[in-house]
Amino acid sequence: MNVDAQIGLRRSAPRPKTGIVHLGLGSFFRAHGAIYIKEVMMQSGGDWGVVGVSLRSPGVRDRLIGQDCLYTALEMSGRGFKTHVVDVITAVLVAPEDPSAVLQLMAAETTKIVSLTITEKGYCRGGGDTMLDLVHPDIKHDLQCLTPKSAIGFLVRALEMRWRKGLRPFTVLTLDNLPSNGHLIRQIICEFAAQIDTELTHWIETECKFPCTMVDRIVPATTKALIERASSISGYHDAAVVAHEPFRQWVIEDDFVDGMRPDFEAVNVQLVHDVAPFERMKLRMLNGTHSALAYIGSLAGHETVAGAIGDKNIENFIDALWHEEIAASIEAPPETDLNDYAMQLKSRYQNQDIRHLLEQIAMDGSQKIPQRILVPLFENLLAGKPSERFLVVVAAWFRYIETRSKNGHSRLNDPLEVELIRAARTASNDAALVESLLQIAPVFGSLPTHRISGELVAILGRLGNFHDITRLGGSR
Repeated sequence: MNVDAQIGLRRSAPRPKTGIVHLGLGSFFRAHGAIYIKEVMMQSGGDWGVVGVSLRSPGVRDRLIGQDCLYTALEMSGRGFKTHVVDVITAVLVAPEDPSAVLQLMAAETTKIVSLTITEKGYCRGGGDTMLDLVHPDIKHDLQCLTPKSAIGFLVRALEMRWRKGLRPFTVLTLDNLPSNGHLIRQIICEFAAQIDTELTHWIETECKFPCTMVDRIVPATTKALIERASSISGYHDAAVVAHEPFRQWVIEDDFVDGMRPDFEAVNVQLVHDVAPFERMKLRMLNGTHSALAYIGSLAGHETVAGAIGDKNIENFIDALWHEEIAASIEAPPETDLNDYAMQLKSRYQNQDIRHLLEQIAMDGSQKIPQRILVPLFENLLAGKPSERFLVVVAAWFRYIETRSKNGHSRLNDPLEVELIRAARTASNDAALVESLLQIAPVFGSLPTHRISGELVAILGRLGNFHDITRLGGSR
């Protein structure tokens, strides 16, 4: 591909034909899934070009449209930097501008897979007897209108269009960090479809496929400094650049509609019958310790993952969390040593070139903490296994919420922001803080929180603002 230093990125070959529509075209997919798909087509061919869909703003589209939807991926490691141009994205649609165009594309017979990275809050999850929040404003709108707002609405309405045309369904491939993500999106879609037509629901249940997946690659936010660094390395300006670490992993349940999928084996994607052991390991050992670093590290004055893990006391705490509590809560996947996996994770965290902001990880805590921390915490607690450090992470999250709410900050960047800030601002002491936050039903639900409330208050009292991490008892 020819790239002119003055003109910038321009295609020198035809765009690939579209086989995949991706909802939520953020940095992670462009630094992970899109690169795998590009390499698949280089190795094995196939019509697997990707049309990206932005469900909210035109920002990504506007950055890509002037450079033929090409962008630079910058690999950052202690051994230097590597750049390569990714050409698998063929177009970007902005859903609010033309939802009908998005639906027509998803309903096209040539679309075999609809993948998504919409973050935890994009699933519009409810509570109680249903997985879908039927009173969520976007869901209420989408049930009453044929031009959706939510990812769930687009998926069901597009499947409905295919069903009515007598076409085969597409495979729904979620790449978000959620337990049993394929099973979750299947249930949510079926609950939405049941509000429309029972025959449609039956067709989706019997004909559509929702493979579970596990994805892993650290992708820091794109900043002005990152864009300038990439420009100095590549010799051209790219406002859509994404950065990533060298490590990557993609584990997929091999279950696609009519077997139609890219030749993932050619690029070392792990195709398995059961993703759950890989997913649980990554969700708890990587994502769980990321959340621990986000809250404890922020309170201790650090800004990045590398900065936090470089704090010896925090490093000791994370080591103990991995080896004494998280490892006790999971069964290792086949041919995997959890000690080796933890060492590899720590090495990745220590990559000084990856400026992975703790504030970026801390966002949406109410959606992340339950599966990353609370589930293993209560599993260990009920099984009589160590759980003190899990409790420390919950206490750190509580202190983080309090700090953000009382020190002039008005944003938590969390879908439950109003409830969380209200609970923290009305609390006059640590006991009241714990009592108020444990009552946030979407987070704690029916969990036996009475078993942890006293210990949380004690932890908050011992640690103050979490500057003295040595008092966490994290050394091994």
